[in-house]
Amino acid sequence: MTETTTVVESPAGSKQARWFQAVAIAEAISWTGLLIGMLFKYVLSDNEIGVKVFGPIHGTIFIAYVITVAVVRKPLRWTWSTTLLALAASIPPLFTWFFELWAQRTGRLS
Repeated sequence: MTETTTVVESPAGSKQARWFQAVAIAEAISWTGLLIGMLFKYVLSDNEIGVKVFGPIHGTIFIAYVITVAVVRKPLRWTWSTTLLALAASIPPLFTWFFELWAQRTGRLS
């Protein structure tokens, strides 16, 4: 007696979509940490530990986000305008998260 296994394939781009979502959210979280660090350094006190900690973390995740956009654009079938919008979202604080939500709602992550 032999057993048969049914293999169910994931939708196209789902692995890339999950990776993009994780990096986009991490970038937004790191921005938040950096903004809180800057608040303490420049407004509430003269303590710059938050900037020293979150600055390099945010910088690394920012670079990872830009690379991730370049890698996933083709498997996710993004147009150049969607790709440029994703890249532009990396500049203002938290916009990578907003872009990720928009991309999910509009079917650009499937």
